[in-house]
Amino acid sequence: MKAYVFPGQGAQFTGMGKDLYDASPKAKALFDEANDILGFKLTEVMFNGTADEQKQTKVTQPAIFLHSVAVALVNDTFAPDMVAGHSLGEFSALVANKTLSFADGVKLVSKRALAMQHACEINPSTMAAIIGLDDKIVEDICASIDEIVVAANYNCPGQLVISGTINGINIACEKLKAAGAKRALPLQVGGAFHSPLMEPARAELAAAIESTPFGKPICPVYQNVNALPSTDVNVIKQNLIAQLTSPVRWTQSVQNMVKDGAKTFIECGPGKVLQGLVKKIAPEVEVMSL
Repeated sequence: MKAYVFPGQGAQFTGMGKDLYDASPKAKALFDEANDILGFKLTEVMFNGTADEQKQTKVTQPAIFLHSVAVALVNDTFAPDMVAGHSLGEFSALVANKTLSFADGVKLVSKRALAMQHACEINPSTMAAIIGLDDKIVEDICASIDEIVVAANYNCPGQLVISGTINGINIACEKLKAAGAKRALPLQVGGAFHSPLMEPARAELAAAIESTPFGKPICPVYQNVNALPSTDVNVIKQNLIAQLTSPVRWTQSVQNMVKDGAKTFIECGPGKVLQGLVKKIAPEVEVMSL
C-alpha cells in the first residue's frame, strides 16, 4: 500500500515549483489560481524571492501548500491508499484526498498563516528541537517547568520539538541538556506552534473551517492530533481545528500507517525532510518523492 505524505513549514527554498510551473500547464493553472485567490503574486516570491521574503508566514505556508498539492495533482500515477501531512501538510493531504477543494485549501492555509502570525504577536514565544532523549523524559521535564512548555512535534524516535514561552524554552533547554540531551537547539521560528499559546489562532481558524464545505475523502487521512485514520468529515474538521494547539504526532502516525499496511511512503512537496523521518521511524519501508 502507498502512503503519500506532505511536508510542513520550513521546507521552502528559492525557485520552489518553477520547473513544475514551466513544464505542466495543469500546474501553471493551479499556481495562477492561487495567485488570484491570495491577491498577490505568490509565485513571484516562490521563484525569485529572497530567503527572508520566503520566511514571511503569509508566504511560507501557502507556498509549501501550493507546491505540495501541485506535485500530487499533476502526477498521473497519484493513487493514495492513505495520506498524512506534517502540521501545515495536513491541509495539503486533505486536498490530495479530495476532502477539500483546491481553492478552499488555499483560503484556509492563508487564513491559518495570518492567524498564527497574529497569535505570535500577542504571545512572544518560540520552539526548540531536543535530540537524543526519550520522549517521556522530555515530557516530564517540560511539565516540571513553571511556564508554558509542551511537546509540539514528535518527529521521530529521539527527535522531539518543544514549544512555549521564550523563558520557558530557555529553562527547558538547560534542564534537558543536563538530563543528557545530545542537542537542545532553539529554532528560528515566529512563535510557539502546536501549544496552548496558539489558542487565539485556533479560535480564529475554527470559524473558517466550520464554514468550509468538506467532501468525502477518497482515502483515510492520518491526522496529527491523534495519529489515527479518518474518513469522517466531522471528525476531520474537529481534529484540524484542534491541531494548532495540539502536538504533531508524526512518529505515531507513521507507525500506524505501517501497521495498517503502508509499504511505500511518497513525499509530495519541497525537500526530503519527511523521507528522512520516515526512514528513522520505520527503516523497513520504501521512501521516495514525486
